[in-house]
Order: sequence, then structure tokens, then C-alpha cells
Amino acid sequence: QVQLVESGGGLVQAGASLKLSCAASGRTRSIFALGWFRQAPGKEREFVATITWGITATYYVASVRGRFTISRDTAKNTVLLQMNSLKPEDTAVYYCAAVSGSTWLDPKTYSDWGQGTQVTVSS
Repeated sequence: QVQLVESGGGLVQAGASLKLSCAASGRTRSIFALGWFRQAPGKEREFVATITWGITATYYVASVRGRFTISRDTAKNTVLLQMNSLKPEDTAVYYCAAVSGSTWLDPKTYSDWGQGTQVTVSS
């Protein structure tokens, strides 16, 4: 099992930036990819971005492409999500999650989850 701890959330105004961090521990050798998800009140959880742990490959949901950048530091077992030009609709609890298999583009296969960090963007 992989333990994940998110940090970096907060309250910002529209147009501002935030950087989220996710630290992984435990069975980190089993990680194939680490992803970010978000869930706003009353909405379903949304797959935001993900990055593979070996040869770098990334995926972004269309609504954040060009504004968010996911990166990873495998030596520190950390994945970052740089969020620029934030919008009120980005307000949500952001979760980090790990997947151990090659189905990294299927959000349903992410099995280890952090507790989440709140991001609030005011208009």
C-alpha cells in the first residue's frame, strides 16, 4: 500500500496561482502513476491530471490544460501540481492518488488515496 499526503491548498483570488504537493511513502516501488483528482460540493470526483513514474507521460483534463502543470520528483517520491490562472470553478478538494498498473488513464483503477487538500478560488 502507498500512503499519500497532500499539502499546499488554500484560499486565493481568481487569476492567482497555487502549487499542490503530494508526498508518497510505503510501497512506492509499486507506483506506476500518481494523479490528481478533485471533488467540488455536490459534484462527482473529476480526474484532473496524472503523470507516470517511469518514462514521463502526462494527461490533463481539458478544463485545466494550459493552466495546470503536473511534475514529479521520483527521488523525493513527490508529485506537484502547479495551478495557474485559477478560476472559481477550480474550487474543490484536491486528492492525490496512486495506481500500480499500466491502466493509468483509467481513473477507476487508482487504489491508494490521500486525505485531500482544499482549494478555494474567490471571484
